[in-house]
Amino acid sequence: MNSTLASRLTPISNEMARNIILAVFGSLIVAGAAQISIPMWPVPMTLQSLAVLLVGGAYGARLGAATLALYAVEGAVGLPFFAGGKDGIFDAKLDYLFPSGSMGYVVGFIMAAALVGYLAQSGWINSFARMIAASLVGAAVLYVPGLLWLGVWAAKTQGMDFSAATNAALNWGFIPFIPGDIIKAVIAGLGLSATWKNVGWNRVEK
Repeated sequence: MNSTLASRLTPISNEMARNIILAVFGSLIVAGAAQISIPMWPVPMTLQSLAVLLVGGAYGARLGAATLALYAVEGAVGLPFFAGGKDGIFDAKLDYLFPSGSMGYVVGFIMAAALVGYLAQSGWINSFARMIAASLVGAAVLYVPGLLWLGVWAAKTQGMDFSAATNAALNWGFIPFIPGDIIKAVIAGLGLSATWKNVGWNRVEK
């Protein structure tokens, strides 16, 4: 595996210290992106996916996934890091405890960061086209747990049958987001590859 963009840009020789600092910083970046949102129910439209793709591509598979896992834990334990400054995993609008409809996407963030990071470390970051493709794949992967859980949530909390819940999940959590996610994937891919070419690729591998 190649070294990562983040490791080349961070002047900290101690790997553990560097990874801890990068993970905390990355989780704050994703948390900040979550606050830039267009209110939509039950899944808001935010800049989180762009931040996830950038963190994954810059950090690599393991640190990228760990950073997004840290972000999930931070929000789950009470920090206002989820969209709209929310915290916790449960839907406060219900009369009973049940994880909110967007929690599947938080799991998807971890998967997307790991995949994009893996592809970047595998050399895709050397090419604008391949890094854009990696970002598009990552953006698509995060929908797998996102839509699966949103369908379960719709069935459980809205009293829908399987067909209605499936349609609701697609209409609430996928179709409206396609154009924006394509744009964000292109931005992430171009940004990561351009930074690598301008800063990283002539340096000696660590």
